[in-house]
Amino acid sequence: MANAPDLVRRFRRVRALVVGDAILDSYLEGVASGLSPDGPVPAVKKTSEQRLAGGGANAAANGRALGADVDLVAFTGRDPAAGFLRAALRERGVSEDGLIEDDFASTIHQMRILADGQHVVRFDEGETRYCSIEGRRRLLARMEEAFERCEVVIISDHGQGTVSDEVVAKLHLLRETRPVPLVVNSNDLYRFRKAGATFVTAGHRAVRSMVEYGRAPLAVAVDGGVHLTEMERTGRQLLGLMDAQHVCIRMGGEGIFLIDQEGTALHLPAQADFPTDANGVGDTLAVAVGLALAAGGSPVEAARIGLDAAGIVATKGRTAVVHHDELLQRVGLWEHRTFFGSPEPKPQAPRRTLATVAAGLAAERLLGRTIVFTDGVFDILHAGHVEFLRQAKELGDVLVVGLRTDRSTRRLKGRGRPINPEGDRLSTLEALESVDHVVTYDEDSPGDLIRALRPHLHVKGGNYADKELPEADAVREAGARIVILPRIGSRSTSSLLDRLSSVGNGHSNGAPASRPTGGSADSATQGHSQKI
Repeated sequence: MANAPDLVRRFRRVRALVVGDAILDSYLEGVASGLSPDGPVPAVKKTSEQRLAGGGANAAANGRALGADVDLVAFTGRDPAAGFLRAALRERGVSEDGLIEDDFASTIHQMRILADGQHVVRFDEGETRYCSIEGRRRLLARMEEAFERCEVVIISDHGQGTVSDEVVAKLHLLRETRPVPLVVNSNDLYRFRKAGATFVTAGHRAVRSMVEYGRAPLAVAVDGGVHLTEMERTGRQLLGLMDAQHVCIRMGGEGIFLIDQEGTALHLPAQADFPTDANGVGDTLAVAVGLALAAGGSPVEAARIGLDAAGIVATKGRTAVVHHDELLQRVGLWEHRTFFGSPEPKPQAPRRTLATVAAGLAAERLLGRTIVFTDGVFDILHAGHVEFLRQAKELGDVLVVGLRTDRSTRRLKGRGRPINPEGDRLSTLEALESVDHVVTYDEDSPGDLIRALRPHLHVKGGNYADKELPEADAVREAGARIVILPRIGSRSTSSLLDRLSSVGNGHSNGAPASRPTGGSADSATQGHSQKI
């Protein structure tokens, strides 16, 4: 991703407008000294109290920490919580001028109580959904004034009423005359379906709910599993419901999925230690994306920078900000990451999606060409893999490789695998002359992929000769045939890792050190020939 450090440096020349729900995040921490005599609950002796800018205020604080000039527009009440919030913003260098105090509002306050580092309870108070007509008029006027000098608008919607339908409509009108980028972070994207946003982001549960129910319910109760093929399908459905150029689905530890109106989709994995539900990650990502777009970055560059910023802030715990030099250092590593063992691959150009590949294969099929499919992990690509893929291609005209995602590989092989992340593995396969298409899959078997692609041949290595394949039913449904290729030497990723482990542990006799094992296409180059 060329020029990423330059983009981050340009943040210091950007002026951003943040419109959102300003929240006071408080953390009361103490040490549990035993059970309370009042009931079966811990008695906690207070040791510290921290008050931080949260929600839209945290978005503004992140923008300022990243070097941009920021205008924050939000509602507060006339109460002590508002005073603490203003102090927290001043500490972060954010102007309070855009905070609109209203007699009908009380400042949103989320107080978390921790004992010995563990969350015990969270108390919520405050209400900004029923502000006065005069307060709303003042907020719209302040937003319009700030809009005239901004280069990007970032919406931080936490469902507390600041980002009303009036605000969305007003921004739409303002951007008709000055079409600056608009980035929206909300778990109720339905309300922004006509906003004409440049970039919208939400958590995967909220996106699923909007697609299924038409909008996010008050409480989202959806299975937490993340499957990339499902995310692509869900993201496309969401884009069909919205006037937005790009959708970014946040998937916690699995990173983000980016889809645009041009039909391209891209999965950007998170680094290994990315917490699944860190506080403020969505706002941090949205702000970094917005600043990168305003600095002249492409949507993919902006998404990568946003993911890096979110990854940094997620590791800090609580409500935090990422500083300009931290992000600059992180993106500066992109050009220096090596192929082997890199925890974060360089982002790749958007690739053709499953739907696009399937449509192309349908055309190939009409021309009478034979479509060959194989799948696997292909973790450390070696000569056995290359020869196996070359022989598979010779069986037909078009070779499609199904590549297990990092998540699928971990389920199959254990926490130590893959050695190389899916972005690197995918790029390496695409560079092979024998390979025409590479499509990732997140499931435990490639059955769904086979049903969608409908190949003529499904090719496996010799070690599967006497085994019933989990995807056998899918192969039959697709009208395909299974072909088992003969053994190609003795190379396998497993044996390579054993040898590396032996060298690393000083085993002069070459005896491998113990490690988790599991069958996969990494060993697909071993066995006997058989056709089914």
